[in-house]
Amino acid sequence: MERKKFEAVLMLLVPQVLDLITEEGTIDEISAHKMFYESRLYTLLEQEKTKLWHLSPHMLYQMFEEERKTGSITFPEEA
Repeated sequence: MERKKFEAVLMLLVPQVLDLITEEGTIDEISAHKMFYESRLYTLLEQEKTKLWHLSPHMLYQMFEEERKTGSITFPEEA
């Protein structure tokens, strides 16, 4: 995928994940943004080759929560 297209996908996907973090959890918006952008999941999401951008915002949210609570991430088979 071209870099510009990939960046456009991230620009649409990341806000949806951040909305889920603030809506579903007990984390305020500023803390949610900080935690997500500093997470291993986000680092992997930024890398096109991981194909994590194919996942739904809800799945990415679940993965973020797992990382936040346990320190590890379980990758779904389709990733």
